[in-house]
Amino acid sequence: MKIDHVHFYVEDAKVWRDWFVNYLGFTSVASDIHSFHTYTEAVKSGVVKFLLSSPLLPTSPVAEFLRQHPPGVADIAFAVADVEAAIAHAEMHGAIVLQSIEERQLGDFRQKCSKIAAWGGLTHTVIESLPETHPTPPHQIITAIDHIVLNVAAGELEHVVSWYEKIFDFQPRQSFKIQTDRSALYSQVMVSRQGGVQLPVNEPASKNSQIQEFLDFNRGPGIQHIALQTVNLIDAIAKFRQRGLSLLSVPQTYYSNLQNRSGLPLSTVELTAIAQQEILVDWQQDSDQGVLLQIFTQPIFGQPTFFFEFIERRCQAQGFGEGNFRALFEAIESEQIKRGTLH
Repeated sequence: MKIDHVHFYVEDAKVWRDWFVNYLGFTSVASDIHSFHTYTEAVKSGVVKFLLSSPLLPTSPVAEFLRQHPPGVADIAFAVADVEAAIAHAEMHGAIVLQSIEERQLGDFRQKCSKIAAWGGLTHTVIESLPETHPTPPHQIITAIDHIVLNVAAGELEHVVSWYEKIFDFQPRQSFKIQTDRSALYSQVMVSRQGGVQLPVNEPASKNSQIQEFLDFNRGPGIQHIALQTVNLIDAIAKFRQRGLSLLSVPQTYYSNLQNRSGLPLSTVELTAIAQQEILVDWQQDSDQGVLLQIFTQPIFGQPTFFFEFIERRCQAQGFGEGNFRALFEAIESEQIKRGTLH
């Protein structure tokens, strides 16, 4: 299993097509979805494909979504080898099928797909894998989706984890409890059997948690952020800043504290460049499992809901660094304080 594409529902698909092209360096490509009630654009970078849909009529599913939620991710499409088997398995374990299996023509290929309900306004399209096409061009900044994060209500985490285990055979990996003086969250990372999909699931562990703030503004569960891989995060973020992309701030004291940790796997010159771009760094003590570099945008829509993460995994670094997780949590807390939603 792998992620085929992610589908955003937005108010103006053309505006967001231009946003992805101008800020993140995506390429606009032809959309293979056409409808009289919905307008759809598609953008791509490497193997990452996003669909962007906006309503043409009040009867559009996008219009219905936007009446219930702010703009954001409505569907994550999983590519599988056998759609019939995947849907039969999902139905047997209680999944609600929203769209029966159908075939569509894509160039020289016919592709089967179906859709099931997930959490809140989120759905999962199950789509037949197509043969690999061309490799990622060397100039692409974004090369792959690293992980996608789902936020759910307090008390739902265990149920959601069980659902993804039963429906898609995802396996639990790392778990976290992040707590500060002000708020807290629980997180469980779910991974598909072959590792092609990573889905951390968060729930609030305090009433004023940033996860609860997301749920309030989103009016229910939903996708909090998507992490996009890049091979050179320092250069990528320098380009994004030059284009005007808004990113979360990291205090310079964070980098002073990094230097006090033993085994810092960065040269002084590189740490200076990382601090200049306000990138988070994490690694495991006494381990050669590599280094995680991560940074996060401000929420990209009008409300504090969805944002992007950019990540570089050096030396095949695995998992999710708890130090970076905590630093992200504290950075979002700072934004909550500015908004007046955390005291």
